[in-house]
Amino acid sequence: MQLAENLVIVESPAKAKTIEKYLGKKFKVVASMGHVRDLPRSQMGVDTENDFDPRYITIRGKGPIVQELKKHAKRAKHVYLASDPDREGEAIAWHLAHILNIDEQADSRVVFNEITKDAVKESFKHPRKIEQNLVDAQQARRVLDRLVGYNISPVLWKKVKKGLSAGRVQSVALKLIIDREEEINAFKPEEYWTIDGLFEFKNKQFKAKFLHEQNKPKKLKQERDVKAIVSQLKSDQFKVTDVTKKEKLRNPAQPFTTSSLQQEAARKLNFKARKTMMLAQQLYEGIDLKKQGTVGLITYMRTDSTRISDTAKNEAASYIEAQYGKEYLSKRKGKSGGTQDAHEAVRPTSVLRTPNEMKPFLSRDQLRLYKLIWERFMASQMAAAVIDTVSVDLVQDNIKFRANGQTVKFKGFMSVYIEGQDEESDEGENKLPLLSVGDDVKAVNIDENQHFTQPPPRYTEARLVKTLEEKGIGRPSTYAPTLDTIQKRNYVKVDQKKFYPTELGIIVNESVKEYFPEIIDIDFTVNMETLLDKIASGDMDWKKVIATFYGDFKTHVERAESEMEKIEIKDEPAGEDCEKCGSPMVYKMGRYGKFMACSNFPDCRNTKAIVKTIGVPCPKCKDGEVVERKSKKNRIFYGCNNFPECDYLSWDKPIARNCPKCETQLVERKKGKQTQVVCTNCDYDEKPQ
Repeated sequence: MQLAENLVIVESPAKAKTIEKYLGKKFKVVASMGHVRDLPRSQMGVDTENDFDPRYITIRGKGPIVQELKKHAKRAKHVYLASDPDREGEAIAWHLAHILNIDEQADSRVVFNEITKDAVKESFKHPRKIEQNLVDAQQARRVLDRLVGYNISPVLWKKVKKGLSAGRVQSVALKLIIDREEEINAFKPEEYWTIDGLFEFKNKQFKAKFLHEQNKPKKLKQERDVKAIVSQLKSDQFKVTDVTKKEKLRNPAQPFTTSSLQQEAARKLNFKARKTMMLAQQLYEGIDLKKQGTVGLITYMRTDSTRISDTAKNEAASYIEAQYGKEYLSKRKGKSGGTQDAHEAVRPTSVLRTPNEMKPFLSRDQLRLYKLIWERFMASQMAAAVIDTVSVDLVQDNIKFRANGQTVKFKGFMSVYIEGQDEESDEGENKLPLLSVGDDVKAVNIDENQHFTQPPPRYTEARLVKTLEEKGIGRPSTYAPTLDTIQKRNYVKVDQKKFYPTELGIIVNESVKEYFPEIIDIDFTVNMETLLDKIASGDMDWKKVIATFYGDFKTHVERAESEMEKIEIKDEPAGEDCEKCGSPMVYKMGRYGKFMACSNFPDCRNTKAIVKTIGVPCPKCKDGEVVERKSKKNRIFYGCNNFPECDYLSWDKPIARNCPKCETQLVERKKGKQTQVVCTNCDYDEKPQ
């Protein structure tokens, strides 16, 4: 068997298969299956007494892979390390160089931002040395996270409960969710009113809102404020006193970064961050297009950059001009750069591979994500939309109403794609009749509407990812595993796509807050990311950064071990007896939350799920608590725990606040895919979430 002259090592078999087809017979491409070396799982693996030297070992189960790699490397004339173009990929290349005795100063590192024939072949013309600064930044993050996890977690195991963990980013994410829950619980709605008018001009009706009294803004806090305004209206006739027309440009969103891709896929496709990254990886590593061969359909999906290569811009411009016309081409100057900047935005590797053409080769979810990436990129290279806006003032004596209208004059990028929103927007089209100063309009109806301010919304995955990124906490590549971890540990639960903290999450957060304040301090976490970036750019020594952090942190650990009282999550009496042995049943805290168990354990191992209380007193008998139950058809409903003495029942979930309007029970009612808080007695409702 003839041996290949060149060995190429990548992370995954899919990537290996794609690249081998491009490089020809002189190249053998094999996969390392991700990292081959790491810190040991059974111990700290960091010598805190000796300059924080990490002790790397071959990852359990990777022995045969390492042997196979050594065998191939021994026979090859040249070994290329072609792991992903980021810090993690650089670290994998460095570990492989150590294991395979490859000179770190040799030009063995090859990086490409997309897995297409041209990009891969071009990158092999420019191999480089391993960038030690990038490796050091990854080592610093790994060591830092190990020091935090392996010091705090045992304290939590000892003082709170086995199986718990704390980490830099996960602890901050948990704190954000708990802080938001506290804001919601402490929220007190404030009353305000609006006066909404329906007007008519030449048989065309349009809406306007009260704006000014005597040319001054007037706050309508109570009903009497509204009555004072409405009582001044003597007739249904209003005069147009001002018409302001403007042309507004609306620019498209930038092409995707890792974070914005995760957010938009959550909003538009209902994908969890983990699923988005898994599908993006598949699209990046290569899809078999039958006669065309295997091709990577998107660029590398872990990036903070919105930069686009000039080649990609030119290809997109040609396509837009051919498909839509020259007027649809973008006139904006975006970020561009030479080939030395490996990090581009997430984009299709060729716009000519349209979602429609790729449909036969992709799974349903792969196609949905590819379509999102393709459309977002195309829109980013297109002309701004032109929107005509008109503002009309309608006046009767001292009272002014204003009508705002907008129409899309030129769709531009909106022909292809419009970015999703976390909150409802009032930006839809609203056509007003053609009005001029001096025109008389008739008020068909004047509505007085009572409103209440709304509590801040709970975090969804998209909203939490956006907040983490805006605050500079962690890196987009860490968000998916972070959100997974806090759910697996039962620190939070997800209901209707929204995060709620659990009792266990609150206990862990309190413990970390008291004894390890820097771990959940947002400024500290953001500063640490800045330091990691400085290590990557060669401006800081990674061991000095770790040493500075560890000095104070070690003191906190020692204090927690000696001072933190053991938190007993006591077995609460369940108020009923075991049907098997007659002993009292108790509530216990398990990995997945509370459950009911026999107090005669281990002699009796009877357990059962508990009726879930929702923290709301029964609105009917005032004595019991509302609990979640399931019907025979497995549908959730809510009832009083004093049943059958109290027969309160509700299909909608009651909440702990009463209606600010009539003091009756508020409930959460499903409205399609959203939930809306409504009153069970009057017309009060809140914005759907």
